[in-house]
Amino acid sequence: MVELKTDTSIDAMYEAGQVVGRALTAVRHAADVGVSLLELDEVARGVLRGAGASSPFLGYRPSFAPVPFPAVICASVNDAIVHGIPTRYRLRDGDLVSIDCGAELNGWVGDSAISFVVGEPDPADVRLVETAERALAAGIAAAVVGNRVGDIAHAIGTVCRDGGYGIPQDFGGHGVGRAMHEDPGVPNEGRPGRGFPLRHGMVIAIEPMLIGGGKDDYHAAADGWTLRTNDGSRAAHAEHTVAITNAGPRILTERQPTG
Repeated sequence: MVELKTDTSIDAMYEAGQVVGRALTAVRHAADVGVSLLELDEVARGVLRGAGASSPFLGYRPSFAPVPFPAVICASVNDAIVHGIPTRYRLRDGDLVSIDCGAELNGWVGDSAISFVVGEPDPADVRLVETAERALAAGIAAAVVGNRVGDIAHAIGTVCRDGGYGIPQDFGGHGVGRAMHEDPGVPNEGRPGRGFPLRHGMVIAIEPMLIGGGKDDYHAAADGWTLRTNDGSRAAHAEHTVAITNAGPRILTERQPTG
């Protein structure tokens, strides 16, 4: 069932989203060659603690997971698409990193993700990350009253496919509210004019995931969480929590630009 949020609730979700934005900004600033993924997780934990927020990621265990998720961020490096568990791995020059983070504040959840390259970037990785951001922007632009979920999916998928990238099937965006995952599902590829109608008060996470090699195939790693590309190519992930309003889409997880 899709829950429509009141304007007051959307304002409260914006506050949760700002915590996520600050956490991602702090992690991006801290990420450098030699820094471990566990250290990045601790940076995000500090931002959440300082805001009086909790993590919807920590302890989360969906049906596919062998163990509860042990961190407050997903840290996915190079061929990892999403759901990477932070480890002692220390970032190397040229690593492509995707960080997904959530926050729960006063009963409401925000969810967002960024991708970036540490050190000297490969131009192919820069293009991959930029395309993920363009796909996200296209999805957000389609998130207007009167459209349908399929219009968002089509907008995202068109950018990804035109760029020559693969799209991992079965994983995509979702509703957000009191829980991190609510109805409706928001695929990263679809047919325009199809799916659930978009109405004022819907809040969704829009999150393109791109596979650099152009194929859609992926597999779960031995930890049962991390999704990796089958061909070993790199991946990028971008996400915002967005409220659909009569005045247009409202991004609830805005973050300050990094240098």
